[in-house]
Amino acid sequence: MTEVTARDALSDAIQYWERRRILYNVVLIAVVGIVFLGNFTEASRHLNFDTLQTLFVLAVLANVAYCAAYPVDIAAQLSALRDTWLRWRWGLLAVGLIFAAILANFFSRGIFGVIAT
Repeated sequence: MTEVTARDALSDAIQYWERRRILYNVVLIAVVGIVFLGNFTEASRHLNFDTLQTLFVLAVLANVAYCAAYPVDIAAQLSALRDTWLRWRWGLLAVGLIFAAILANFFSRGIFGVIAT
């Protein structure tokens, strides 16, 4: 095992996570789009400038939340478990993506006035 510096771990984390941020945002946009289009009649009644501002703020907050992976990734890379972590960190991405998609579904249903059936 080679010694990893904090700089190396940070560089690797940026390279790994920023490439996957696009997937993260595409999935969240798809979830909101599906909720909107799947309930177009009701959802379109709720679409106004305030709604767009709310969606923008939530998109920014979702991307801030995405950054929560960085401290976990860097700490794991600096540990003795680095090699194992590098093979399995996709699991953190998967869990985070599922969690974010569920939150996006929950919030978009509320914003667009979709009643659970």
